[in-house]
Amino acid sequence: MPMDGFTIAAALNELSESVSNGRVDKITQPEKDEIVLSARGRNENKKILLIANASAPRLHFTSASKTSPAQAPMFCMVLRKHLSGGRFVGFAQPDFERIAELHIESLNEMGDRSVKRLIIEIMGKHSNIILVDDRGIILDAAKHVTFETSSVREVLPGKAYERPPTKKISPLEADFDIFSQNVFETEKLGLKIQQALYQSFNGISPVAASEICLSAGVAPDAYAGELSAEERARLCGAFSNVISVCVNRAFSNHVYFDEKGKPFDYSVFPFASYNKYETKKFESVSETLEFFYSGRDAEYRLAQKTADLRKIVGGHIERCVRKKIMQQQETEEVRGRDKYRVFGELLTAYIHLVEKGAEVFAAQDFYDEGATVEIKLDPTLTAAENAQAYFKKYNKQKRAHSALLAQIESNESDLAWLESVSAAMQTAANEEDIAEIRAELAAQGYLKKQNLKRAGRAEKKSKPLAFISSDGFEIYVGKNNSQNDELTLRFAKANDVWLHTKDIAGSHVIVRTNNETPPERTLGEAANLAAFYSKGRNSAQVPVDYVIRKHVRKPNGAKPGFVIYDNHKTAYITPKEPSIRQAPCESP
Repeated sequence: MPMDGFTIAAALNELSESVSNGRVDKITQPEKDEIVLSARGRNENKKILLIANASAPRLHFTSASKTSPAQAPMFCMVLRKHLSGGRFVGFAQPDFERIAELHIESLNEMGDRSVKRLIIEIMGKHSNIILVDDRGIILDAAKHVTFETSSVREVLPGKAYERPPTKKISPLEADFDIFSQNVFETEKLGLKIQQALYQSFNGISPVAASEICLSAGVAPDAYAGELSAEERARLCGAFSNVISVCVNRAFSNHVYFDEKGKPFDYSVFPFASYNKYETKKFESVSETLEFFYSGRDAEYRLAQKTADLRKIVGGHIERCVRKKIMQQQETEEVRGRDKYRVFGELLTAYIHLVEKGAEVFAAQDFYDEGATVEIKLDPTLTAAENAQAYFKKYNKQKRAHSALLAQIESNESDLAWLESVSAAMQTAANEEDIAEIRAELAAQGYLKKQNLKRAGRAEKKSKPLAFISSDGFEIYVGKNNSQNDELTLRFAKANDVWLHTKDIAGSHVIVRTNNETPPERTLGEAANLAAFYSKGRNSAQVPVDYVIRKHVRKPNGAKPGFVIYDNHKTAYITPKEPSIRQAPCESP
């Protein structure tokens, strides 16, 4: 369920109950489209999170701590100037829109009290956070919208604030007549009833509209014009029941889990259509939203921050693959070079039999008894000169083949390393991980000079993943090549077990044995980690090599993360989400 009118109403009700008349204590901007207001409420301090990204825009209390940039962005500075020390005097949701207003009273530049509105518009990719003064003039916004960007309205400092245009009406005002006039008007009779509902009223999401239909015993995909009078009456009754949840503030917060135990939706009133799924109920809508979006936020932010890296690495991988194809073609071309040497030797051996000016010479091949070989000749050259031409061609292709082998080896090394960096980006869990990947790319010359500063290592060093096996053994998983080298070459002891996917880019995995023999169950769990944190995550029967660490070594001059090993065994694993307990990492 998206952050629709019902969720916004629940969130504003929660804010009103907790921080009305509270003070704005601190304002931070962890991301360009994200604001955190620290508020001194009635009983405790609260943090209000406003997010205006395209993935999951929303508003609620948060308990998470987010790192802010050392230099506050301009929008954050404007908010601090106008709202710091201000008092929450009201919360509003105009016409049940997907818009939330936080009314904050503070002193203006003249020293007089004025009420400013911090507005969050929750509208997918058009979401925004806007600060408006008491005259309705925009002071600033997280996203500036010019006329070139949108012909509908501008969102710029100094412009009068206007709400996004809509033809819908507030569902809070809809009695039976208004409901019928809007949902069953002539131009909507050809729509499915679910569509007619959410296209008629503000704040009604398609998911909520579907639930209203099902509660009324009406199929969501039935056409509006085909509903009987009784069905229309039932639909209006179900609609009124849902709206009464907001009017009476009788919110009930739920998260729903799919068959794999992953949360797939949430609601602020019970969804009868989700009765077959496992449900978890929460006391507050903020807890609900924070639980539901915690993992999604991290994935979205990391995807944003690695977009340029993925483009760079992906481009170089494509080049390496194209080069590999060309090298394979060149290898085929020089594979038959030995015949030119044979032609030269045969011409030299039978030089006295070659007629002057001949274009072809048939010679008995002394390398293949009884066979006759036809050798093409240049009639302008002597037999000796033709022989020398064939020797020259052979030697040229021999040198080309030697050079080609070196090029193939270099390209294969580059491709394997790039694939490992690509796998590391899938495993990255925080900005420190990304900083280390940037640093590695910069060190290998894959980032432009202007990006070198960004590629510098984070002050806080990233840590590998750490797990405890079912048998109590520590298992460590490198998240990038820097960590892979650190784990394998410096952290792991000689009798620890080292695991890695065979011929597939992925993490180095170390089982800390403490000189004991780990059980098969522990080795299986470690092998699953190696397969899961690799490019083969979505494959079946992924080969995972495992060996005692003392049999693993790094060749001189090898790229980060590259090692060679022997005396290994191979297990075949179909990767699945790790079920063993994750633990604090004690490795370097």
